[in-house]
Amino acid sequence: MIEPTQQRVLLVDDDESILEVISTAFALKGYTVLEARDGSEALVRAERDAPDLVVLDLVMPRRSGFAILDRLRQRHRSSPVIIVVTANTDPRHEQFAHDHGADAFFRKPFDVEELLETSATLLAAAH
Repeated sequence: MIEPTQQRVLLVDDDESILEVISTAFALKGYTVLEARDGSEALVRAERDAPDLVVLDLVMPRRSGFAILDRLRQRHRSSPVIIVVTANTDPRHEQFAHDHGADAFFRKPFDVEELLETSATLLAAAH
């Protein structure tokens, strides 16, 4: 049974294989899944579809994840919940993400179950 208040998650990544795996995982947990493959598309979808959660890759074409994070947080301090994911190992990226309003940070490769658990916890705390 689908709840009318089903939470929407926007997945932003230019890596098709990662997008497919996490998209399937969130869909199986009952989320409405939206996808964006670059930074510009992500901003349009975030504004138009008002997701409850954004899972955001940092390194992408047509606008970085950092620019999207800043833009979303300029408009709304606490929503949506934003989880940053990146393959970059520079510790400054994690600090920057948190300083600019990310709710959580994952390094690729990450455990999908852990991502789902963190998402559920953050969404529950936000509502």
